Amino acid sequence: MRYDIGTDDPRVRVRAGKSSRPRTKVRPDWSREPLARVIGVDRGRYTLRLEDEGIRIFAVRAKELRRGCVIMGDLVRVTGDLSGRTDTLARIVAVEKRTSVLRRSLEDAPEAKGEKAIVANAEQMCIVVALADPPPRTGMIDRCLVAAYEAGLEPLLCLTKADLASPDELVNTYSPFALRTLVTRSDTPQAWLADMHEALRGRFSVLVGHSGVGKSTLMNALVPEANRAVGQVNEVTGRGRHTSTSSQAFALPEGGWIVDTPGVRSFGLGHVDVSDVLGVFPELAEVTQFCLPLCSHALGEPSCAIDAWIQGDALFTAPSPCERARRSALAASLRRLLKAVATAEAAAKAAR
Repeated sequence: MRYDIGTDDPRVRVRAGKSSRPRTKVRPDWSREPLARVIGVDRGRYTLRLEDEGIRIFAVRAKELRRGCVIMGDLVRVTGDLSGRTDTLARIVAVEKRTSVLRRSLEDAPEAKGEKAIVANAEQMCIVVALADPPPRTGMIDRCLVAAYEAGLEPLLCLTKADLASPDELVNTYSPFALRTLVTRSDTPQAWLADMHEALRGRFSVLVGHSGVGKSTLMNALVPEANRAVGQVNEVTGRGRHTSTSSQAFALPEGGWIVDTPGVRSFGLGHVDVSDVLGVFPELAEVTQFCLPLCSHALGEPSCAIDAWIQGDALFTAPSPCERARRSALAASLRRLLKAVATAEAAAKAAR
């Protein structure tokens, strides 16, 4: 049937009408496609490593997958050219279920809200802190610890530049966490390199820390072929310059992977609540059962049972001087993390 288009000019073409037939609900089954791990993310391009063949390939995200749904460490299903040649691109068609997701909130960024997923399926977070140049910031360590525990990652504290300052004070500060701590020096790299390899062996780990703390230097020591750019600390601001602009994972010689992430100014905790922090301290979580509802657990809070537990008042047994010191240190660590979460919540509310 010929449509009346109001003209006899044969050069005028009429676009066919839209079909009224609904889209099919049947979706392709990608479960049998090759499995690969995301080991590089850079402006919409993904570097993958095929799990079975071990071939490194390059890929883009399928249109069906929403933007931002593929992150570092993801296990994905891929189709297309899987030869690994530099002039070819595969296609990511599905993302497998994640075992863990390390996230940071964006409430402290200008006009930014929500969360940013940093890495998926990681097992260990290596918190890199410089002992000097720039000076250590316990607030950043506290926030990273909370984020690691919330994501189910095992934290590892790595203190760099020990040839410039002593690590004793910082090590004592975090002794109540039973946190494994490694100390590195630029003048004697072989003395600590073996311990780092042992801590990372066979695990999927992620490096996190401020710019300028030595993440790229540490990465180059662990994986010489990584060839990560190394920068200097700004003499005016005392802060490091960003040298890593994209996340990239590197295979360790002894087995396992380590992810180098761009340096961050802060680590938002808007997605974390008090229960996540209490989960870090099972002993104190039981004590807080005696607190009144909506207790802030702050020092001197009348409704808080932590102070009574420290002194051995009311329902709690009287501790020895040594035990009292241990309880005080544990409570101080808890309250420091709770303060970090409270600060993040206040920043999130101010951004709304």
